[in-house]
Amino acid sequence: MKHYKGIVAVAAASLLALTACSGGNGASADKSASTSASASTEAAAPVELNVFAAASLNKAFPEIADTVLKESDPNIKVAFNFQGSSTLVDQMKEGAPADVFASADQKNMAKVSDAKLVVCAQGVPCGNATKQLAEKLGVTLNPVSEEQKVTDVRAKVESGEADAGLVYATDAKAAGDKVEVVEIARANEVVNSYPIALTVSTKNKEAGQKFIDAVLSEKGQAVLKKYGFSAPTSADKG
Repeated sequence: MKHYKGIVAVAAASLLALTACSGGNGASADKSASTSASASTEAAAPVELNVFAAASLNKAFPEIADTVLKESDPNIKVAFNFQGSSTLVDQMKEGAPADVFASADQKNMAKVSDAKLVVCAQGVPCGNATKQLAEKLGVTLNPVSEEQKVTDVRAKVESGEADAGLVYATDAKAAGDKVEVVEIARANEVVNSYPIALTVSTKNKEAGQKFIDAVLSEKGQAVLKKYGFSAPTSADKG
């Protein structure tokens, strides 16, 4: 019998574009813009910004940093840490330096908010989405492997280590022709909203806000859309 390497990647959910947590980002954006306009790029020293972000953003965020952010302030150098959101929460609780945190769901943002690690207010997000979808469809899943981040699930399917995996629509798209994507009924009912916020411990608040502004800008949203993220709804913006 022929074994089909990486035959299926299942799109478990469509995702929303990142939205800032409520708390005055509009005013901050105006301030950042005026500061940037008056700053002397010749005298400005490079600023290194540590951005902790959900693994599913590992394509979109670097592009936003290299294009959108670079236009507004070329002196900001972004160092990314892409992991599962729950892993990033644990790292920050243990003291890992982060200036900006972008989670793949509200639950993990709430965890760092409760721990007073970020300015704004169960488990791995992709796993939570999978559980919700299974409940909606009335099916029981018996996975042979459970991973800590969605990109690991995709990698196992791409390499042929797994025949199928449940991932976000964005990750299925990123896999390209390495896999066959199978649509699942009612997957559009399981949507994760991606909040983003400055951390309390950041020493680069202005640079961090500029990165967030770049993500939320029209150009930043266009980059996210290219990688399969959809626009935020009015409820997510609140």
